[in-house]
Amino acid sequence: MLKGIDISTSALVAQRQRMNTIAGNIASVNVAYDPNSGEEPFYRRIVTFQTDTESLDQESSAVGVKYKVEIDTDTPLRKTYDPGHRYADQDGNVTYPNIDVVAEFVNALEAGRAYEANISALDVTKDMFNTSLRILA
Repeated sequence: MLKGIDISTSALVAQRQRMNTIAGNIASVNVAYDPNSGEEPFYRRIVTFQTDTESLDQESSAVGVKYKVEIDTDTPLRKTYDPGHRYADQDGNVTYPNIDVVAEFVNALEAGRAYEANISALDVTKDMFNTSLRILA
């Protein structure tokens, strides 16, 4: 029973990180440079998931979800003509992040639904655990 709770908990943590990353992307849609690196352009962040197989050998833990935040360098950056901008190049173009706000909102909806599904799985596991305790008592 507790392994089911561990799995759902790791999935909740992963989806929360995904939502935080999406929020950061949306907040940075009109940033001309990455505030963390100075003059470099800001690239969209993506959260990828994988099975936590490292804990398969451990009896006390369950297989869960691991996440990794990656930088999307495959999608081209957006260029906008604005010669008066502080970060405009010699042609008057400003480079903005490769972030599509509509896609980010869809990803946020999907992450929210996945979070809700994991909450439901956690509730079902809790109910099964409580029912088992009632039967044994």
